[in-house]
Amino acid sequence: MNAVLTFRDLTLGYDRHPAVHHLSGTVEEGALVAVVGPNGAGKSTLFKGVVGLLKPLAGRVELGNLRPADIAYLPQAAEIDRSFPITVFDMVAMGLWRRRGLFGGVGRADRAKIEEAIAAVGLAGFEARPIATLSGGQMQRTLFARLLLQDARVILLDEPFTAIDARTAGDLFALVQRWHAERRTVVAALHDLELVRTGFPQTLLLAREPVAWGATPEVLTPANLLKARRMCEAFDDSAAACAHQAA
Repeated sequence: MNAVLTFRDLTLGYDRHPAVHHLSGTVEEGALVAVVGPNGAGKSTLFKGVVGLLKPLAGRVELGNLRPADIAYLPQAAEIDRSFPITVFDMVAMGLWRRRGLFGGVGRADRAKIEEAIAAVGLAGFEARPIATLSGGQMQRTLFARLLLQDARVILLDEPFTAIDARTAGDLFALVQRWHAERRTVVAALHDLELVRTGFPQTLLLAREPVAWGATPEVLTPANLLKARRMCEAFDDSAAACAHQAA
């Protein structure tokens, strides 16, 4: 198997304050990996480091032979500005920008792909709806349709199933399984440990530092989860959040 992401003693942070410390390891091509840990454990920070939004404080991220267009990134819903006056169709069409260019235009073939992606996530008929009018679940379906159009080799999902209804979560997880079957690499930050246990073969447990990384049953042990909680609580600024998440 080929490594598509390699972390070599990686440290990431903000204003010289580390949020992820000394992470080393590889993500193999076609892997389905969950990243778990308490709030403030560094999951979102790690993803931002992979896509280049954060520069390493130390160490490095190696992307192998990946190009920027080969990586699709879905941030947390709270980071997406839904007040922008744009329709579902236009939001999904953004998935073509890296391959067509910002001013490349949308031809007949592209329109068909956009409509197909919208239908694939269960939003046929919503093409002209402003994104500001969508429910949380509908917005997440729209963003997954955009991911479909990006046709990326590596897909990073930051809390993709948070604050959406169970039916939408199930439909979107089916797309994750489809990507995995297509040998795409999917890495998802998640809080739902039951979903991780049943749906993700590999897991990285973070608590600012790596606690364990490997086969999910070997990572999500009571001892490892307790260690992660204690490591997180050692940082005063996130102790309350850690205790809440571990409750």
